[in-house]
Amino acid sequence: MKFDGIKKVSEGRFIDRYDLYYTTEDDKKKVYEIISRNKDIKTIDDVHNNKTDGVVIVATDENDERILINKEYRMSVGDYVYNFPAGLIDAGETPEIAAKRELKEETGLDVSGAQGGYLFTYKRENPGEGDNYFVDVYRFVMDVKEEDLHLQEEETDGHMFATLNQIKEFAAQGKFLHYDSIQAAFENL
Repeated sequence: MKFDGIKKVSEGRFIDRYDLYYTTEDDKKKVYEIISRNKDIKTIDDVHNNKTDGVVIVATDENDERILINKEYRMSVGDYVYNFPAGLIDAGETPEIAAKRELKEETGLDVSGAQGGYLFTYKRENPGEGDNYFVDVYRFVMDVKEEDLHLQEEETDGHMFATLNQIKEFAAQGKFLHYDSIQAAFENL
C-alpha cells in the first residue's frame, strides 16, 4: 500500500472528516474515509495518533458512595445515556489541566483541593469510523453538594449522583457510554 495524500472534507465543532487517498499493491487507486478529533491531519503518522487527546473524570464523594454522572440525549441511540464528565485536551494543555478544566466547565466543580488524580490511560478503537484515540482517566474525591453544581447545559441534559451498582446497571442496559473502557476506575471502590 502506498499513501498518496489526505484531504479534509468537512470540519465540525469537535470532529472532522477526511478522505485518505492510497494505491493498493495491484495499482488500484482507493479512498478511505475517516472522522477524527485531530483538527490538523496532514500525514499518515497523524492518522495513527499515538497521543492522549481526551480525558474522563470520575468525581466521587469522600465515602465513594455517590459518583457524579452526566445524563445526555444521544441522537445515534435515540435515548438518554449516562457518562462521566469528559472532554478533549486543548493545544498546550497537559491531560491533568484538561481534566480539571473540563470538570469545572461541565459541572462547576473545582478539584484543586480534591484528593486523587490520574488513574490510567485507555485506547478507544473505532475501526468502523477509522478513529482511534487515547483517553486518560482521572478520579477526584471530594465532598460534593447539589448546590456546588453548575451544569453546562450545552453538553448535558442533567446529572445524578449514582452508586456503583446503578452505574453497572446502566452499563448492562447499554445506557452508560464506554463503561467497558473505564470500569477499572472502580476496582478500589
